[in-house]
Amino acid sequence: MGIFQLPNLCFLSIRFNPYLTGYLPEFHRGSHLETLKLAGTNFSGQLPESIGNLKSLKEFDVAECYFSGAIPSSLGKLTKLNSLDLSSNNFTPSTLDWLGNLTELNSLSLAQTNSYGNIPSSIRNFTQLNYLYLQDNELTGQISSWIGNHTQLILLNLGANKLHGPIPGSIYRLQNLEFLSLSSNLFNGTLDLNLLLKFRNLVTLQLSGNNLSLLNSQNATIPLPKFELLTLGECNLGDFPSFLRYQNHIELLDLDNNKLEGHIPKWFMNMSTMTLELLSLAGNFLTGFEQFFDILPWNKLRSLNLHSNKLHGSLPTPTPAIFDYKVSNNQFTGEIPKVFCNLASLSVLELSNNNLSGKLPPCLGNKRSAISVLNLGDNSFSGDIPETFTSGYSLRVVDFSRNKLEGKIPRSLANCTKLEILNLGQNKINDVFPSWLGILPDLRVLILRSNRLHGVIGKPKNNVEFPRVQIVDLSNNSFKGNLPLEYFRNWTAMKNVHSDHFLHYIQVNISFQHNRLYGKPLSGKCIDGEDSLPTPKEDEGSESPLEFGWKAVAIGYTVGLVIGVIIGSIMNTREYEWLVNNYFVRLQRKGQNLKTRLHRS
Repeated sequence: MGIFQLPNLCFLSIRFNPYLTGYLPEFHRGSHLETLKLAGTNFSGQLPESIGNLKSLKEFDVAECYFSGAIPSSLGKLTKLNSLDLSSNNFTPSTLDWLGNLTELNSLSLAQTNSYGNIPSSIRNFTQLNYLYLQDNELTGQISSWIGNHTQLILLNLGANKLHGPIPGSIYRLQNLEFLSLSSNLFNGTLDLNLLLKFRNLVTLQLSGNNLSLLNSQNATIPLPKFELLTLGECNLGDFPSFLRYQNHIELLDLDNNKLEGHIPKWFMNMSTMTLELLSLAGNFLTGFEQFFDILPWNKLRSLNLHSNKLHGSLPTPTPAIFDYKVSNNQFTGEIPKVFCNLASLSVLELSNNNLSGKLPPCLGNKRSAISVLNLGDNSFSGDIPETFTSGYSLRVVDFSRNKLEGKIPRSLANCTKLEILNLGQNKINDVFPSWLGILPDLRVLILRSNRLHGVIGKPKNNVEFPRVQIVDLSNNSFKGNLPLEYFRNWTAMKNVHSDHFLHYIQVNISFQHNRLYGKPLSGKCIDGEDSLPTPKEDEGSESPLEFGWKAVAIGYTVGLVIGVIIGSIMNTREYEWLVNNYFVRLQRKGQNLKTRLHRS
């Protein structure tokens, strides 16, 4: 660490070495250091208060490291700084009042720094500012009108905060903006889209996730900016904005929840056909396509999200580049086209809650498939589940629930060593308890309710079966015999309920519908992690159903997942749906973070 004490050191850049560990030492007066770039390393610890001694420092970049503790207020004394980036660390919550007199800054990035409070008024004095990143914090209050004085701003990102109120009209003075993000806040009122379209250099515009209304004229006579990233979700549009017909460079387009209705226009299908990678039209009232295409026209389309509309007919066929395909909660009919077997890059396939039928394509589980999330629930698929799941397969989520599937649970699922969620509930599966699934190391959710499963569950063969399971739902089947005590002793993940986590209770009918399992009541102490389960009843001849002495199954928030055991009545599916949706959100955030990092670099 003595490198920081070299007396003549002016420039040090060790960025983007993720395995390089270290910390910052105490700094002494007299240092000549002007540039210090540590971004993307494994540096940790606290930023020392003595950093204020680096009076010559002009560039300080520690983004995406592992620094913790408080942001030192002495940073506000480094009046020669023209670039400061503290983004994506583990700092303790603090306000931005320490910014003080950094009036020479032309780039300020404090994204994901646990900052809260109002946007400090001192920023109004940063007249040289070109780039301002404040996204992903807990900032509150309103945007002050002085923001319009920063006419040199090229990038303004205030997304994912708790800012509220109207957007000040002075924002229309920022004619040099190339990137503007106000998404995922609490803004209300109206924005004049026609005035924003006068920003000739604007490439990225993000307004989704507020309560804004866009004034959208159908007049497009002015020269338009060439958008690449455009998110206008929840902006009360009512119609497809006509200016989109002239856009040929869009890579990401989000028009979610805008009360769009009827057919997707023909001209829209001809927009940005060579560049569009992500398209989301979810949560509208769309019924179909004005022009039918054998294959969707966007050659580079990686993500298609049409869920929660009224779309009908056969499934739209994506191009081979598709990675994420979501069309749940529509009215699509017919079978899954065979062309889906050739989509080698497909990772997320969401077809749930449609009117699809036929047999499941066996290709969905073969070696060539890259699918990690496979949700075909709430359709009319029939026949056996294909026995084609191969070793090394990437599946993490499988949901075939609420269909008409028969036969046995395919033993090849044991090859899916990354599987986390398996939901086969509400089918016609005729099999015994799949104890062989116990070898899966990451299985957390196993839902088999409302099938024709039967027989004795039996004791586990070893102490490591289902090592991470947190939800087991066996309700409404025909199991009989003892409920093995050993499973409850082995399922330690269900005991992992910490006092600082939120407890949620699902009401359970104590008569228990359609299983004939026997045993004594479970002690409530197991919820606290104590191994205090009673010995099962030995009388196997009893015909009375199992009677538990409790009215609810405790479910806890632990590592972001719901936990519990359901062996009686059918659980409310909202908890499970939240679990799956949370998985998708994590995937989307990873993609958004990647986009941000690429833009910043």
